[in-house]
Amino acid sequence: MESIIGKHWHHLPTEEVVDLLGTQSDKGLDLFEIQSRQEHFGPNLLSQKKGRSPIVRFLLQFHQPLVYILMAAGIVTGFVAEWVDASVILGVVLVNALIGFVQESKAVRAIEALARSMTTEATVLRSGEIQKVSSSELVPGDIVLLQSGDKVPADMRLFSTKELRVDESVLTGESLPVTKSVDTLGHDTVLAERRNMSYASTLVTYGQDRGAVVATGNHTEMGRISELIAEVQSVETPLTRRIEAFSRVLMVAILLLAAATFAAGFLHGGPPIEIFMAAVALTVGSIPEGLPAAVTIILAVGVSRMARRRAIIRRLPTVETLGSTTVICSDKTGTLTENQMTVREIVAGPAKYLVSGSGYDPSGALEPADDTAPSAPSEALMECLRAGLLCNDSRLILNEDRWGIQGDPTEGALIVSARKYGFDEAREAQLHPRIDVIPFESEYQYMATLHESPAGAPPMVYLKGSVESILARCRDTLDADGHLAPLDLERVRHRVDEMSGRGMRVLAFARKAWSHTGEPLTHDGVAEGLTFLGLQGMIDPPRREAMTAVRACQEAGITVKMITGDHALTAVSIAGDIGILGNRSHLPAQSNVRTGQEMAQMNDATLTEVAARTHVFARVTPEQKLRLVKALQSRREVVAMTGDGVNDAPALKQADIGVAMGITGTEVSKEAADMVLTDDNFASIEAAVEEGRCVFDNLVKFIVWALPTNLGQGLVILTAVFAGITLPILPVQSLWINMTTAGSLGLMLAFEPRESGIMRRPPRHPRSPLLSRELVGRVLLAGLLLMASAFGLFEWEELNGASHAQARTVAVNAFAVISTLYLLNCRSLNRSFWSIGIFSNPWILLGIVMMMLLQLAFTYLPFMNRLFHTEPIGLQSWMGIIAAGFVSLWAVGLEKFLARRFSSRIGTIQEEMEGPSEAG
Repeated sequence: MESIIGKHWHHLPTEEVVDLLGTQSDKGLDLFEIQSRQEHFGPNLLSQKKGRSPIVRFLLQFHQPLVYILMAAGIVTGFVAEWVDASVILGVVLVNALIGFVQESKAVRAIEALARSMTTEATVLRSGEIQKVSSSELVPGDIVLLQSGDKVPADMRLFSTKELRVDESVLTGESLPVTKSVDTLGHDTVLAERRNMSYASTLVTYGQDRGAVVATGNHTEMGRISELIAEVQSVETPLTRRIEAFSRVLMVAILLLAAATFAAGFLHGGPPIEIFMAAVALTVGSIPEGLPAAVTIILAVGVSRMARRRAIIRRLPTVETLGSTTVICSDKTGTLTENQMTVREIVAGPAKYLVSGSGYDPSGALEPADDTAPSAPSEALMECLRAGLLCNDSRLILNEDRWGIQGDPTEGALIVSARKYGFDEAREAQLHPRIDVIPFESEYQYMATLHESPAGAPPMVYLKGSVESILARCRDTLDADGHLAPLDLERVRHRVDEMSGRGMRVLAFARKAWSHTGEPLTHDGVAEGLTFLGLQGMIDPPRREAMTAVRACQEAGITVKMITGDHALTAVSIAGDIGILGNRSHLPAQSNVRTGQEMAQMNDATLTEVAARTHVFARVTPEQKLRLVKALQSRREVVAMTGDGVNDAPALKQADIGVAMGITGTEVSKEAADMVLTDDNFASIEAAVEEGRCVFDNLVKFIVWALPTNLGQGLVILTAVFAGITLPILPVQSLWINMTTAGSLGLMLAFEPRESGIMRRPPRHPRSPLLSRELVGRVLLAGLLLMASAFGLFEWEELNGASHAQARTVAVNAFAVISTLYLLNCRSLNRSFWSIGIFSNPWILLGIVMMMLLQLAFTYLPFMNRLFHTEPIGLQSWMGIIAAGFVSLWAVGLEKFLARRFSSRIGTIQEEMEGPSEAG
């Protein structure tokens, strides 16, 4: 039995297939053989890989450097018997772990969704009897009967089809239903072109079929996708990498400072307990306890903003990753296009017409493309549209303000084009009742319908089909006035080549008066003598919003690539219309696209080079989509992958950020993705990128604001220990500074609005540090200002007779006031706070009021004095604190001004240097 797994069934004749499977095409398998095969192959379900247990996944949430720092802070705080503060810090750790735990296990959920999508009923032939069974009970060798509306229950080799058309878009990305046949195909035929196979989870849209099951469960094409999803490792986001690197550096620096503090105190001969408490104070003061909470809240605010702009985030770090994206790999069907076939051009008589509107919405019009069209309504045009409307088995429907089609998308497009010219289906059906029909057959490549004619005229036959099959049956054509005219075959073929060259699918139309009254419609009866009516060219049109979004992404320095399972010519045409090709759109199609067949011949190194310079990839399999994403990531690109089909799921999970479509997307793609667009609009990605950049800006602003407070405290304590004097700040007071300033001041930066020009910047380099050199210099400057102010005011108070408690109260208030005013400078990383508006973020003002109230309570309430070892201070002390705050405010403002001037000067010099070289 194992010998039947993995064979190239499309390459084998049906007789050999039946023989290898040990079945009978007219009877199927018997009961005993079915039971034996079920025991051997197992159920027709996707097996679920055993992952980490929930406990292990929860414990792994603590395996992060930043969490180690927080846990150390909690433990150290417990050492000084501040149990309330220790509980708060460790509570933050626990909440972060719970959030991460809830967001885990995407791969497991994706595989479960994939398994659910495969479960259905199947009609089988067993022991010569037709019966319905659960698809999970199917085995290789089962004979399955399919009809319109069925979901294919397993991978099948077809051996008897009747006008079978299957929608394989979830598997291959093909936008149109595929017409199936039983003919044996070549060994190297790619998946999307295996017309004699049907695959699990695809949908029968028309016709009937009988075939043999050749693969079930994990051995199906869907099973291979499931294994790809399970094998893909979740990629660390740029934010995760930056925070981890930053946390490691911070942890090492804090431990080194603490060791230096202890060593200095020991060399000064201080008491060991006091030395230890000084080291503890430095450790507690230097740890940014509010950073994990700030990261979570800033990301959560970004999630909320994105939800309002129709993008649902499933993992918090995804928000920032969007801002780092350098390449967007987009599926075509349903993502960049409407996934609604639309007639774009009509050729009828001597004239050509352009059709406006998009999708199945019948609003639009037909306009002459040139002056060859007649001014009065053309009889040739009307007959061409009538043929498409009457020779049609589909329906146009309006469901909840959304136009759709019941039936074949191609026929739906013909109904819409006729509607745009004023035709009404019900009226036409009443005027021209159908008498007989010849359904579409792949052997003949056309469909024909026979209709009564009004006013006693003879019945009329209308045909639609491939250009070759229709032209071979025509002897003449209609001119603009509806008179018969000679048929110019060369002219028609030239028009067809023009339309096909723009990626359109072209159908031809013809008619014939039926003289055999009372006789059924036959192929022989329409074999010759037809009148050619015209051509209709259709395409799955690009979304208008997608064009704008692609252009905006390119202006933001983001490369957009199309990866699709559709035909190369169609893909290049759509890419050119949308603007993906940029200044390469004038080049031949072959130079702009690579196919899956070509990619299969490439090694990883060659593919990496090709992936970088190619913008369109067509006829691509799920494994190749995955390879493309990996190839781009090997070049250190931050890759966003969009898609809606099952075939997109492995690449969605591998990408730095996977973006699924909420309306048309499969459940599998949504589970594998990091973000879901509720409106299926590529333009929402641009909004998400904008929000992602804003989130990163606000996160950096928080860090630039928070670090000087920790640095200043560490320097104050370190200076006191080296000088051998009293500590200006106690450990419990350090905790007060860190927790109150972070909560009431720093977190208000999460609500900072987007700065202008945010989408005109290039993407950040994936390996760039969290803070630039300029920002590191600003952190050092602000930290030194805090240290000098707090230490200076502490010493000044003691020299003027204040107690240790009063002097420390002044030092703590100096940190609070300077941090408050420094917050204003951190609202923009390069512009002055005056230029962005004092009231543009009202949360900042609320935070300042809260901070001042807390400091007044800290200074003057008796129970706070006892808890934090403080004493009330006088007006003169406050004047010194406020003066120090404004000195720091203007010092940092001056640094930002000089930095802007320096950057502007460097930019001017670069432009002057580039100018002569360009002129030369």
